[in-house]
Amino acid sequence: MSSTQPPRVSVVVIAYNDAGLVGEAVTSALAQGPVVAEVIAVDDASADATAEVLDGLAAVHPRLKVVHRAENSGGCGTPRNDGIAAATSPYVLFLDSDDVLPPGAAEALVRAAEEHGAPVAVGACVRRELPQHQDTPWVPGLYRHGEVVDRPADRPELVRDTLCVNKLYERSFLEKHGIRFPDGRFTYEDFVFTARVLAAAPRIAVVEDLVYVWHVRRGAAQVSISLDRKDVSNWRSRIEAHRTAARILAEASPELGLACQVKFLEYDLRMYLRELGSDPGYRADWWALTRDYLAGFDEAAVEAAGAHARWIVRVLRAADTPPADVERLTRFAAEPPRLPPPYATGPGGRPVWSDALPVELDGLEELPAAALPVTVEAGAGAGAAGLRIRVHDLYGRLAEAGPRTVRLRFVPRSGGEPLLDRPVDLRPAAGGGWTCDVPFPLTAVAAAGRRQGRRGMQAWGVEIDVAFADGTVLATAPRPLDALLRRRALLSSRYGVLLAQPYRTAGGSLALRLAPGAAGALSFVRNRLHRARAGRAAG
Repeated sequence: MSSTQPPRVSVVVIAYNDAGLVGEAVTSALAQGPVVAEVIAVDDASADATAEVLDGLAAVHPRLKVVHRAENSGGCGTPRNDGIAAATSPYVLFLDSDDVLPPGAAEALVRAAEEHGAPVAVGACVRRELPQHQDTPWVPGLYRHGEVVDRPADRPELVRDTLCVNKLYERSFLEKHGIRFPDGRFTYEDFVFTARVLAAAPRIAVVEDLVYVWHVRRGAAQVSISLDRKDVSNWRSRIEAHRTAARILAEASPELGLACQVKFLEYDLRMYLRELGSDPGYRADWWALTRDYLAGFDEAAVEAAGAHARWIVRVLRAADTPPADVERLTRFAAEPPRLPPPYATGPGGRPVWSDALPVELDGLEELPAAALPVTVEAGAGAGAAGLRIRVHDLYGRLAEAGPRTVRLRFVPRSGGEPLLDRPVDLRPAAGGGWTCDVPFPLTAVAAAGRRQGRRGMQAWGVEIDVAFADGTVLATAPRPLDALLRRRALLSSRYGVLLAQPYRTAGGSLALRLAPGAAGALSFVRNRLHRARAGRAAG
């Protein structure tokens, strides 16, 4: 798209020890066209060749200005503040050195801001997993395309978008309200910056365009701050950032302050809980830190949170230390949530978490069947291409709804059209719940991947639809039993050989790697070597 806007934007790119990637980020900013008057790259005293890369680019691109910090700040806030101070354009955009701006992002945001007189404009962002190139939308459904928010307090759910990089800011608005990032070694500085922006009550214009691509490199030798969760200090930093943001928002608007606490319960708490791990020391520290923070929460926020988050909070408050069934709690915090048996009842037959922790699961009766945290397990069925599916009841709620069939859905993890299998009838299982045997159509899935252009190794997520008597469908992801997680080689008239590796994702769901033919097998081996190297580097 050719730009029709005059130079209006300063893009601030921050970099630290990122010589291999910063050039792509800067190039994506320069490629926005004439609407970008300048790109200000702030090198936070890198120890690698980042400074040389930036100076080399500046020598051939007059719009690129490089700021060299003499000392490393320890965080992202100070270099962004340096960039704001150096900016001369009416608007500012932020870009991290390992991400990119898609074509047309700056122009779309400027056009919306000026058309609606909005000091803030926001667009769509995706988290792109590399090297798979799997895109996940950031806060999908939060924004209404083309809307203009006159007061953030009218849309308190906007506190869920804590990113600073998918938005354009009028520089005079930032100056008027003294809005800056926390300086120094402050992790999750964007939480506080975003809270300060919302507290200043700007008009916000929304565009439907994709304006930011957030690269996620889990196998990198040096992972990003948001992925570096090897010790409890990351969680402590997130809590402190959230505490600060919640205070800023509550002082400006009770509605925004309450929404910020609810967001923590429904998003941050569940995300870290499902990644709790098995280290006893980490678990104990995390548990104590979390309970201490939750003790100060407004009870109205707990009541306003969804049932799943509410139950987690009450279990945490009821147990001084991680309970014996803490792994059950981590599965319940997964996405989608799963509450595996046993199912205990308290006085009057009311559902409770467990006999040891009789925390009432209030609101379970009101949840629609499609929102129940049902556990579905997938085990090895008869033959190499079959699955045994087990659907657990949940305090009798599924029996009330009358489950009839299940259907597998294979979703390409790199994006693309899912493949639906045929529905299969359920039958009562010994010991309760329901079961059935379903085909595991590995050859058909591989063929679908080939038709979608995947010539090498394919990665698929496996989801399941449980259909009830009234036509309601519950969509969830089955949890694979250990016996299913074995590699298999299938003879195929189409490919000669088809290698298949079912595996368990980080969230505990069933997924599948397929390698059809010789090319697929080669990419399968390369992928295993890449993951092995990444694991050694992370260790």
